[in-house]
Amino acid sequence: MTASFMPGPSDPTVQPVPASVVETVDAADTTLSNPRRAVLSLGSNLGNRLETLQGAVDALEDTPGVRVKAVSPVYETEPWGVEPGSQPSYFNAVIVLKTTLPPSSLLERAHAVEEAFHRVRDERWGARTLDVDIVAYADVVSGDPQLTLPHPRAHERAFVLAPWHDLDPEAQLPGRGAVADLLGAVTRDGVAARQDLELRLPE
Repeated sequence: MTASFMPGPSDPTVQPVPASVVETVDAADTTLSNPRRAVLSLGSNLGNRLETLQGAVDALEDTPGVRVKAVSPVYETEPWGVEPGSQPSYFNAVIVLKTTLPPSSLLERAHAVEEAFHRVRDERWGARTLDVDIVAYADVVSGDPQLTLPHPRAHERAFVLAPWHDLDPEAQLPGRGAVADLLGAVTRDGVAARQDLELRLPE
């Protein structure tokens, strides 16, 4: 059961993940056959944003063939593509998975998790309770219009690059290069780490 959090400065911090939990997650890899590494980005700017992001992490972990291996710090981000002040700010995070699901099935699961949190797709750049994007899947580079890999705009989004770099300073975005270099080439205006917030790895 996910605890209730209130958005904003009053959000409580979550204690660091105990070593025993990390060991349990690592041990769970033995249930996966030839897993692939995937990087997903999460975002929410409606409702209880932190609780929604944690709920998404937990729901992905509950997916057969998926193990959540790492969860980034939380960032607060001004919305893209809209008038300043017209929408609440986003909470964003990046997670790393090990999965035996093919990219198409992982995308279906990402959409199902969004729908479980009442994601509405009425307008481009519209406010949303939850956004789950596949940023990268192994080293796959694909122009499939149903799922372009890596994500076609990840290389220009600080709210993806910054938390990913926090998780893995040596990370590479397939076809684009080092995440550290990509992050250095974009503006971080309106993208700020929330040191008072933390998501937890599923138990």
